[in-house]
Amino acid sequence: MNKTVIRTQNLSKQFNSTWVVKNLNIEVYEGEIFAFLGLNGAGKTTTIKLLTGLLKPTRGMVEICGYDIQKDSLNAKRSIGYIPDEPYLYEKLTGREFLEFIAELYSISRKDMLQAIEYFIDCFQMKEYIDNLTQDYSHGMKQKLIFAAAFIHNPRVVIIDEPLVGLDSASGKKIKQLLKKNASEGISFFISTHTLSFAEEIASKIAIIDKGQLVAIGTQEELKTRSGIEGNLEEVFLKITEEER
Repeated sequence: MNKTVIRTQNLSKQFNSTWVVKNLNIEVYEGEIFAFLGLNGAGKTTTIKLLTGLLKPTRGMVEICGYDIQKDSLNAKRSIGYIPDEPYLYEKLTGREFLEFIAELYSISRKDMLQAIEYFIDCFQMKEYIDNLTQDYSHGMKQKLIFAAAFIHNPRVVIIDEPLVGLDSASGKKIKQLLKKNASEGISFFISTHTLSFAEEIASKIAIIDKGQLVAIGTQEELKTRSGIEGNLEEVFLKITEEER
């Protein structure tokens, strides 16, 4: 059986008197593409911030590759590549300088850094603008740069919040190919998305969260059985979330 690379135990986050995430228990395995679905306000982005250590849980814990993200955050975070829904860049750096900066944070050798940067420039077709200041990038350009930065240190786990935001169809196709290729090589992905057709196409396992609580988890076939619907993922998702209301 593949190794567990993400594990949460009773993971919970409370803001004021509201439990935004409550008693979340999930496991993500090596080489898995794990889609995390929910309606607006269900707790998806808060969960991602807890998984990456950007938020401290009210109770419960997160393990990344066996490291508790609160107690051993450095080792846990070394294992993670993170792609937020809104790309944040240093606007006075060029794209190339930004990738070099990220590589140096992870102590990547100069040779490996240059090799990796050239690979991602080619992969995401960034050659025309990689040496321009990122302040002049479109949202799609920024998103592709953030993808490159997330992969540059060869993480074992990549956590993505809305991977297709701002990308054209050609770039979206490239992202799908990249995810599938890396998953086949043992990289694990935890992906939050509203694009159910995207999740349906690439996910090996799906979890649905509603009002901060896990309401369903399994393969697409298992969720179809659970919902009693043989339709597409959107129909299954709507049936399961409607049952919780």
